[in-house]
Amino acid sequence: VQLQASGGGSVQAGGSLTLSCAASAVSGRTFSTFSMGWFRQAPGKEREFVAYVNRLSGSTTYADSVKGRFTISRDNAKNTVYLQMISLKPEDTAVYYCAASNEVYTTTPGRYPYWGQGTLVTVSS
Repeated sequence: VQLQASGGGSVQAGGSLTLSCAASAVSGRTFSTFSMGWFRQAPGKEREFVAYVNRLSGSTTYADSVKGRFTISRDNAKNTVYLQMISLKPEDTAVYYCAASNEVYTTTPGRYPYWGQGTLVTVSS
């Protein structure tokens, strides 16, 4: 599957952004067969898990650092996954990546074989 992330930008602390990730299915598979995740990588740091959404049930998991502020959702009819971010903090500054996994549930970057190109989110204080 090919993924295209968008929606990044520069905001002040306390602001909001919504990221989108459009998927194009390949090899006869549909978008709904993939679990989806958002990850981020700040300068000089390792890529970290942000949020996960189940391929069918819509159940979600969040990193503690974003719980209550970020919401992941998906629209299988539109082949799109979203990350709504509110109450943004300077420490949320990073390149955000969407990713697709064949596994039912995982938050480990290495278990996601498909990645988008990343979109930069910059939060100023």
